[in-house]
Amino acid sequence: MKIIAGLGNPTREYEGTRHNIGFSVIDKLAEQYNISMTEKKHKAICGKGIIEGEKVVLLKPQTYMNLSGESIGEAVNYYKVDPEEDLIVIYDDIDLDVGRLRIREKGSAGGHNGMKNIIAHLGTEVFPRIRVGVGAKPKGWDLADYVLGRFPKEELEDIEAAGLDACQAVALIISQDVKAAMNQMNVKKK
Repeated sequence: MKIIAGLGNPTREYEGTRHNIGFSVIDKLAEQYNISMTEKKHKAICGKGIIEGEKVVLLKPQTYMNLSGESIGEAVNYYKVDPEEDLIVIYDDIDLDVGRLRIREKGSAGGHNGMKNIIAHLGTEVFPRIRVGVGAKPKGWDLADYVLGRFPKEELEDIEAAGLDACQAVALIISQDVKAAMNQMNVKKK
């Protein structure tokens, strides 16, 4: 069994914001694989289904971004999965251009508070993650205002494509492994 967690903030006011790209990818996965996201468990909205022949739990933590580890840690413990092998976390990254993906097997939080909290709750930095580029904060902008803002029209096509690419990356991680997904998906878009 795999747990696939997309990070974001609950409530309508945050829908479609840069910080909620993880939720958007989970919604796309649920749609592609016909997984109903109606269960409320582990401080999250979740759904169970099959992706590439593997049982999965899709997870959208409802703890707000900075406390994502509470939800993910609870799910990892409940299902008794090994985060190094059976967890995939999807989240926004301001250090990547809009629409670019970066898949890693492990790593630090890189200043991302949601990831800091997950690492603290799991006690490890070793678990696969898919970072989706949302672009750098413009000079003079407050970081919170930027990540809680919505994408301008000219970026919507790239971010939509990135969501589909992230779904493909999840399928590759499940059907092959993280390295295969990294080799295919970490290439620079032209």
